[in-house]
Amino acid sequence: MLLAASAAHAQQAAPSNGLPNGLIKIVVGFAPGGAADLTARTFAEQLSKEGVKEVIVENRPGASSRIANTYVQRAAPDGLTLLLATSPAFTIYPHTYKNLGYDGDKDFRPIALLVDIPTAIVTGADQPYSNMSEYVAWAKQHPGKATLGLAAQGSSGQLGAIALGKAIGVEFAPVVYKGASLMLLDVVSSRVSMGWDAAASMVPLYQGGKIKFLGLSGSERLASLPGVPTAKEQGFPQFEAATSFYAVFAPAGLPDKTAAALERAFLQAARDPGLVKRLQDNGLIVKPMDHAQLAARVRTERAFWAPIAKESGIVFE
Repeated sequence: MLLAASAAHAQQAAPSNGLPNGLIKIVVGFAPGGAADLTARTFAEQLSKEGVKEVIVENRPGASSRIANTYVQRAAPDGLTLLLATSPAFTIYPHTYKNLGYDGDKDFRPIALLVDIPTAIVTGADQPYSNMSEYVAWAKQHPGKATLGLAAQGSSGQLGAIALGKAIGVEFAPVVYKGASLMLLDVVSSRVSMGWDAAASMVPLYQGGKIKFLGLSGSERLASLPGVPTAKEQGFPQFEAATSFYAVFAPAGLPDKTAAALERAFLQAARDPGLVKRLQDNGLIVKPMDHAQLAARVRTERAFWAPIAKESGIVFE
């Protein structure tokens, strides 16, 4: 009798808007303090304001986000465990890992694309170079010291560095961390000669005078960083395509009604002016897309990176 009453109560308490009933976890594959963490927490806060009462962020860093990816892949498809994924996990990793551990198309259901991520090449404030040309000249004069700090292995930044290295005759040695915040500690202290990640991860340190921007991805400067040129306009187009995105995915098997409700909730949150400004001020571009547009973009970018990854020769276990 008690069990029946509890079941009846749970059924009555279920939201009528199709959202899952219970605590929603947005899982992030990087340590706190980076752009992915900022994006997830900003959206979690906005979702809570809009009536999705229980939304938290859970950081599961490591293995270039694959720990978080496989964790969500194996979660129950009930809408309570979601993945805030960075695009290389679905567009580049399939080309660069022998044993990825998941199939981006079969094991996940796309929910919504949230933001575009202009990326940046940065260095410590005390380093003797302040732009891409100066860095390249320094790297040629100091063989073996051109180290590249990365928050994830096999990223677009790493492929861009390999392409740049081939073009200028310099080999960049990657140093991989469990998140941007850890990588940036070594950039600030000049343990690595430069670092690459989302520009949003760099802005606070840049504003504090701890790092210098050498160049941005893409073909246009950021409104929040008008004085920082792109790598392309400095004559180094290898990083132009290194702009990526953050999107929300759920485990495969999520019911249509729940998926549609979550998509509506995230797209609604993305229209909030305060959220847009907060993320824009931190170097991110809010550019929401529905699940179909997200799936199409994943396919397009995966096809784009395929020949580049093959030419790079990068293969990870």
